[in-house]
Amino acid sequence: MKTAFRVLSMFAAAALVLGAGGSMAQTYPNKPIRLVVAYAPGGGTDNVARILSQKLAERMGQPVTVENKPGANGIIGSEYTAKSAPDGYTLQVGTDSEMVLNVGLYERLPYDPLKDFVPVTVVSSNPLVFAVHPTFQAKSMKELIAMARTKPGGLFYSAGATVFQVATELLKKQQSVDIVYVAFKGTGPAITAALAGEVPIATVSIGPVLSHLRAGKLRGLAITSPKRSPLLPEIPTMAEAGMGNFEVVPWTGLYAPAGTPAAIVEKLNSEVAVVLKQEDVLKRYAALGLTPGGIPSAEAAALLKSDVAKWSKLLKELGIRAQ
Repeated sequence: MKTAFRVLSMFAAAALVLGAGGSMAQTYPNKPIRLVVAYAPGGGTDNVARILSQKLAERMGQPVTVENKPGANGIIGSEYTAKSAPDGYTLQVGTDSEMVLNVGLYERLPYDPLKDFVPVTVVSSNPLVFAVHPTFQAKSMKELIAMARTKPGGLFYSAGATVFQVATELLKKQQSVDIVYVAFKGTGPAITAALAGEVPIATVSIGPVLSHLRAGKLRGLAITSPKRSPLLPEIPTMAEAGMGNFEVVPWTGLYAPAGTPAAIVEKLNSEVAVVLKQEDVLKRYAALGLTPGGIPSAEAAALLKSDVAKWSKLLKELGIRAQ
């Protein structure tokens, strides 16, 4: 009897929890929602968050505000979100920098991306481009690699973010070449150096160099996505450029704290999917060099898990750690 009573009690408790989650989802949202960005205002992640905040507010009938919590390579903002109430009112627009690479860069993190978050969906992706100054001798990736082999340690590249550096180090590893990394504090200074020809090779996301590539101030040798970008259809993929199976496509997701009711996660997922198909959003994304996302939560979770394993292993092999 006692065993039966315990079993019934467990079912009753589970029903109460599920019922509460369903009830919350039915009335959600009934107060303002915060989108945490773990970086300063004005950057790429902040731009995406502000597009989403405006459109989600219109659809969901509640204010959706962006809350910037920069510092420590995204750790401060991510820890804040991870420790927030799992009720759908504190979310994070997070990049693969703080959600993927940090796992391999740091010995310890105050949050676990796989345990402390629920990926709602992918909101955008942004392939990288290997770009060079117009006067640079190499006109293709094959010519660049050939030049690097004749001048070990004699070529230099800039990368304003860890993911750009890791992508280039992966290329070096695959092609067995030595191209020297020149560190810059951010993408802006790295691009400026490339435009001036001070560091002739730049690995960067498409958005910040889109206008420079179109104006001929930089020349794109290849992009790192599996297909050509509709924004720069003349630039070949790495596979087309003879670099084999090389794909690096940084992505940004919408995350909720672990324990957020599944019904709320699903509602957010469906609302974001609608937003990402709106014509004005697509135009704003194109201007930023972004590709819209919009996949089921389960697929986003699988992508996160796969990327954490992949990049943690690669960072260890390359010997790259947070400074």
